Amino acid sequence: MLDRALVLWFPGPTTATGEDLAELHLHGGRAVVAAVEEALAGLPELRRATPGEFTRRAFANGRIDLAEAEGLADLLSAETELQRRAAMAMAGGAFSAQVEGWRERVLIASAAVEAALDFGDEDDVPDLPPGFAGQLRTLAADIGDWLARPRAETLREGFRVVLAGPPNAGKSTLFNALVENEAAITAPQAGTTRDVLTRAVAIRGVPFVFADTAGLHDATDDEIEMIGMARARAALGACDLVLWLGTEGVGPDYAWEVAAQCDRPDVAGKSQPRHRVSAVTGQGLDALREDLVKTARQAMPKPGDAALNARQHTLLTQARDAVDEGLAASDLLLVAESLRVARLSFDSLIGQSTTEDMLDTLFGRFCIGK
Repeated sequence: MLDRALVLWFPGPTTATGEDLAELHLHGGRAVVAAVEEALAGLPELRRATPGEFTRRAFANGRIDLAEAEGLADLLSAETELQRRAAMAMAGGAFSAQVEGWRERVLIASAAVEAALDFGDEDDVPDLPPGFAGQLRTLAADIGDWLARPRAETLREGFRVVLAGPPNAGKSTLFNALVENEAAITAPQAGTTRDVLTRAVAIRGVPFVFADTAGLHDATDDEIEMIGMARARAALGACDLVLWLGTEGVGPDYAWEVAAQCDRPDVAGKSQPRHRVSAVTGQGLDALREDLVKTARQAMPKPGDAALNARQHTLLTQARDAVDEGLAASDLLLVAESLRVARLSFDSLIGQSTTEDMLDTLFGRFCIGK
């Protein structure tokens, strides 16, 4: 006797993987699970699943397509409500259905071109149907609308906000207040922060990555401090937003002017800051957070919308470019080839044509087995 528990049998092909499945619902003690695993290991031709194998079998057996599998991978790693809803939209097939619709339109257009190529010299077959070019323009515009959407990377990785300015500007204190953790060391001495310190947090369900940076100034012979400032400047070029705590007008053009330490009379203020805050008293912090959330939401997919990852965005760009090339071509053979390239891009999006290496990379993101 190993346990008194439940065994569920799921006959294929309508299961999650398309195969016969059995589930053992055990009591959760480690000893129980270990004993059952040991007994299972003694059965012939039975082994542990490799990472992502169940989902890969579902894909191979046609239960889900590649875009849905990518959405499921995102769902497993979702940490905020926005991430969960976007992943559910992708895993639920919203994007796949859109791609299937585009693919069908390309197939119809390809059939018209092939008919014109094969039977264009016969009286009862016109060269191309009326409105053919207009249909391709509409298709390209529809694809362009999806390409213009906010990307999945910002949603998955978080809206990156860098705090920058000279030494002793209050960056680390404000950083700690925003992440609600004493992550950065603060002290009256200048140059306390020597490297880029990052923390991922969620505010109102929106994922952020805040970065505290070394103070920026010119008068230093300290090699380590110079390296820290170089990394700080690199962070400024790889973020979504900069909170500038230095002299007004000196920061990057796209930065928000923030008058930090507004509770201190000995600190020079700013004439037109976007926010006046004090991380010590809490003054202005709520308004800053609300502004950050509003701005980040505008840069992220709307709740429940499917968002394209880098692979999907590249393939969809290729499809749109191929349709545009077909519109510009005067030779029907070139039009046919452009439409074929577009169709292949759609096939790759949902996994009708793919490579083993790409599948290994995708399904390796899943937890053990599932």
